[in-house]
Amino acid sequence: MSDYLLRPAALPTWGQRTALRLLNLAGWQLRFKPLPGPHGIAVVYPHTSNWDFPIGLLGKWAVGLKFRFLAKDSLFRGPMGAVMRYWGGIAVDRRASMGATRQLAQNMLAEKWCWIGITPEGTRGYRPHWKSGFYHLAMTAKVPLLLVYIDYGAKVLSVVDTLVLSGDTDKDMAAIAAVYEGRQARYPQHAAPIKLAPPRNPAEPQRRRA
Repeated sequence: MSDYLLRPAALPTWGQRTALRLLNLAGWQLRFKPLPGPHGIAVVYPHTSNWDFPIGLLGKWAVGLKFRFLAKDSLFRGPMGAVMRYWGGIAVDRRASMGATRQLAQNMLAEKWCWIGITPEGTRGYRPHWKSGFYHLAMTAKVPLLLVYIDYGAKVLSVVDTLVLSGDTDKDMAAIAAVYEGRQARYPQHAAPIKLAPPRNPAEPQRRRA
């Protein structure tokens, strides 16, 4: 577990050292490995608690990289919207089409450096599968995944493991599951099984947008 373990003395700026010290004071360790390129998708799992956000935010500040993250558009209303955008948030409509996925991929690749964090469970409550948006986005943009885990059992935030998707969803999801095996959520009963949602039946009517 000591591999890639960050320590405050090794970080170059006061802000990074302060963020890491706050994590350490809360009992957390941070593992980090340099990213494999300028673009990618950071999959964050498990996500069952509001505490995941401040832990992840301190980790982001500690490594000193401007990770972006997707969040439901309702969180960007009012004064909090400016704060969310300052922190790197990108508002998304969860009912958006694949056309929106292609546009997001193009926007990401147009930037010099852009890694986007996604929580594939899509909610802190239990659901029987992962939402597939992260997979479609990574395949559309042809970028790697960074498999981030927040392990409350070991008190470790890990930003180390990467994966290039093959397009074989069974193979890819098995590889993802192997990285997350044994990682404990704050509320384990709410953690979703690591499998993609079944494809929507084309015969079923699409949900109306508000």
